[in-house]
Amino acid sequence: MNPVLKSWVDEIAALTAPASVYWCDGSDAEDQRIKAALVADGTFTPLNAEKFPGGFWSRSHPSDVARTEQCTFICSEHAEDTGPNNNWMDPVEARQHLQKLFSGCMKGRTMYVIPYCMGPLGSPLSKIGIEITDSAYVVANMRIMSRMGKAALDQLGNSNDFCRGVHSLGQLEPASRIIAHFPETREIWSFGSGYGGNALLGKKCFALRIASVQGRDEMWMAEHMLILGLESPAGETIYVAAAFPSACGKTNLAMLEPPAAFKGWKAWCVGDDICWMRPGPDGRLWAINPEAGFFGVAPGTSNKTNTNAMAMVHKNSIFTNTAMTDEKTPWWEGMDGAPPAHAIDWQGKDWTPESGTKGAHPNSRFTVPAGNCKMLSPKFNDPMGVPISAIIFGGRRAKTAPLVFQSFDWQHGTFVGAAMASETTAAAAGAVGVVRRDPMAMLPFCGYDFGSYFAHWLKVGKAVKNPPAVFHVNWFRTDADGKFLWPGFGDNMRVLDWVLERVAGRGESEKTAIGWVPKASSLKLEGSGVEPAAMKELLHIDRSLWKQETADIENFFGKFGDRMPKEMHTELASLRLRLG
Repeated sequence: MNPVLKSWVDEIAALTAPASVYWCDGSDAEDQRIKAALVADGTFTPLNAEKFPGGFWSRSHPSDVARTEQCTFICSEHAEDTGPNNNWMDPVEARQHLQKLFSGCMKGRTMYVIPYCMGPLGSPLSKIGIEITDSAYVVANMRIMSRMGKAALDQLGNSNDFCRGVHSLGQLEPASRIIAHFPETREIWSFGSGYGGNALLGKKCFALRIASVQGRDEMWMAEHMLILGLESPAGETIYVAAAFPSACGKTNLAMLEPPAAFKGWKAWCVGDDICWMRPGPDGRLWAINPEAGFFGVAPGTSNKTNTNAMAMVHKNSIFTNTAMTDEKTPWWEGMDGAPPAHAIDWQGKDWTPESGTKGAHPNSRFTVPAGNCKMLSPKFNDPMGVPISAIIFGGRRAKTAPLVFQSFDWQHGTFVGAAMASETTAAAAGAVGVVRRDPMAMLPFCGYDFGSYFAHWLKVGKAVKNPPAVFHVNWFRTDADGKFLWPGFGDNMRVLDWVLERVAGRGESEKTAIGWVPKASSLKLEGSGVEPAAMKELLHIDRSLWKQETADIENFFGKFGDRMPKEMHTELASLRLRLG
C-alpha cells in the first residue's frame, strides 16, 4: 500500500467519520454489487432488459441538476493567479470552511475510495486521481468515465503524484454547496452536490481546472476539446481537435457521420469533450482523451443529430434526469418519433404530452462506456495518443463569422481562440442573441487567469516545430428570415474536407482581413442543397460588423490587465488595420 495515499485516506476518514471504508477495485463483480445496492435504495431503476440491457434510470434532487459556477472556486495562493474568469477564495479560509462542512459528514455512510486513471493505462500522458466519496452513484459513473480501480493503483505505485479529491453529498442543501479547487496542491473538495460535473471529480474538476494548471507547469495543455480522426479512402487518417461552447454541436461533430458524397471516408471518435496535448518528439502536438466514457446531454440527441450516440446508449448506460416510459425506456425531448402517451418525468411525476412541462430536464444526461461507440478510434487506448494536425474553434454567430476561416499562423490562431464568442439562445436564461466571450470554450474550466493561459498557448506554439493549423467555424449563419444557411450535422464533413486540404497545403482560399476563407468552388457541395447565393452569404465578411467586433474584443481583453500577452493586443491592432 502506498504510504502517502494510505495516510491521506486515514486522515479523511478521521475527519468525515464514516461507518465503513471501501476501496474500489473496478471489477465487474463490484460494479454489479454497487448497482444492486443503488436499485435497492431506490436511486436506480433497471431499464427494459431487452431494449436497454444493463441500463439504469436515475433522478437527482431538483435543486441539483447542473454545474453551479457560483459555488465553484479556485483557491490559488494568490488571488491574481485566479483571474477575473474565476471565483477566488482564500485557501486558508476555504480550508477552515471545508473542515467544518466535512466534519462528521459521512456518519452512517460508506466512504468509497476510488483510484482512477485519466488517460490510457501506461501512457506517459496519463494522470492518477483518487476520489473519496460517500455516493455509490458517483462510484457507478466513475467506473464508466475513467479507468478505475486496481489498475490505477498499480500505475500509481508508491508515488505521491496524484490528484486528491474529496466529495460528500452532505444533505444536498444548495446553501452549503461548494466545489473548491486548490491548484498548487492538486486538490478538489466538493460538498453538497451529486450532479456529475460537481461530483465526478475526474471530469471538469481534475481533467480541466486542475490539469490546466498542471499543463502550464509541465509544458502541456488540458483543453475543452473533442478529438476526431478522419480517414480518407486511401487509408490516411488526419486528427483534429475542436473547441465549441455549449449548444454549438460539439458532441455531434465528435461522432460525425460523413454524407453520401464522401463515400469511402471514415470518421473516428477519439473523444467528445476533453483533450490533453503534449509536444511530441516529431515537433507535433500529440493528444489523448483522458476519459473512458461519454457524459452527454440527452435532449436534442436523435438519429438526425447524432446516429452514433443513439446507437451506443442502448447498453450498460446510466440515464440521469430523463423521463422514463411505461416500457421502462428513457425518453427526452428531441428524440425520434412521437412522445410517449405517458411517462414518469425527471421529477418522478406522471407526465403526458399535454402536461405543459418538460418530461426530461434540459440538462439530463447519459453516461456511456466509450467501447459502446461503433466509430471509436482504434487509437483510443494508444499510450502515445494521436498527432493533431488542426485545431478548430467554433461559435454560434448569426451574421459576423463566416462558415469557416483559417488563421494566418499559430499566434493569430491563439488570438482567434482567445476572442471566440457565441450568441445566447432561447435555451439559456436572459436575452437571446447576446454575444458571450468564451475563449477556447474554457471560460468555466480554466484553473488560472486567462492572460497567463493565452501566454501558455503562445509558449507551446513556439515549443513545437509543426504546430497544428488553426481554424474557426460557424454552422449557425442565418438569412434575412433567421433560417440557417448551412445544413450542419453530417454535412459539416464538407468543411472538414477543406480543413484537411489546407493542412495538406492545398485547398483554394482567399486572404481576407480575418484570415484565409475558402472559395466556394473549393467546397464539395454536391448533394448538400446549399444554393450558390446562400454559399456566397456563408463566406461573406461584413467589415462593419467586424469593426464592432474589435471594440468588443478590446473590452474583453481589458479585463485581464497586465497579464494579457502583448501579442494579443498586437493581433487586435493588426486586425483593425486590415479592416481599414
